[in-house]
Amino acid sequence: MLNKVIIMGRLTRDPEIKKVNNDISVCSFSIACDRDIVNKQNNERETDFFDVTAWRSTADFVGKYFGKGRMIVVVGRLQKRNYTDKDGNKRSAVDIIAENVYFGDSKKDGETSDNASASTTGYATAPSQNSDFANVGEEDGELPF
Repeated sequence: MLNKVIIMGRLTRDPEIKKVNNDISVCSFSIACDRDIVNKQNNERETDFFDVTAWRSTADFVGKYFGKGRMIVVVGRLQKRNYTDKDGNKRSAVDIIAENVYFGDSKKDGETSDNASASTTGYATAPSQNSDFANVGEEDGELPF
């Protein structure tokens, strides 16, 4: 079976990060995603809100580098949970469990560049100055492809 979600939106609040059993990180946050179609009645886009949970190093990454209003891309899966509300009624909710997260926007003004990287998030930084890669300038002639 296939259960895969890719979603991009803005965080509606700062992520909440906690430590649970044996010091495992868990981070919960919600994102707002505008729909592509404009509502003809009020000429505005409708917005959907999704709850997301990230675990372990992905949770640490989100907690460290994302905040309210930041654009985020989440790759994960849907998970349904059942619960009983305070009135004793049985309810269910569908959450997104984040497997990988990516920045959906460029660095905010005033943020420092410390080449953050979290291998389980799929986030990769640009090669450092000490890498085997070199910039190709216009004076280098034609590219071989």
